[in-house]
Amino acid sequence: MIQQKSEHDIQTQIRINISENKIRSFRINVGIGWSGNDIKHHSNGSITITDARPFATFGSVDETKKLKGFSDLFCVVPVVVTPEMLGQTIGVAGFVEVKSLTGKPSKNQLDFINQMKSLGARAGVARNPDYALKILRGELL
Repeated sequence: MIQQKSEHDIQTQIRINISENKIRSFRINVGIGWSGNDIKHHSNGSITITDARPFATFGSVDETKKLKGFSDLFCVVPVVVTPEMLGQTIGVAGFVEVKSLTGKPSKNQLDFINQMKSLGARAGVARNPDYALKILRGELL
């Protein structure tokens, strides 16, 4: 029986593959935690935070503070502009939501991808490195 790869393993393969294709990627962590100035570390590995306050990150928050579903990877894709556009190389934003073979993107994740596409970014859900590269190269519409 072939063991299914985890999203983390797929993401690592994607990052290696796209970096070999001169695309820079950044892992965007999403989660909720606690923050505070007075942190006590205990011998059992636990910590106590006095006057703790919640800290939530959705990877990034837009000016409305409502952006949810931020993709796992934020990428900058080098694109050579046509000669009619002076031959400059520009960076195009790319977003890859990584899923296992059976993983399903949330509505927020799909909404985020569609919003980024509507703004001219390259975005999509990838389950393997080759598909991620196609998304970032703009080969999939």
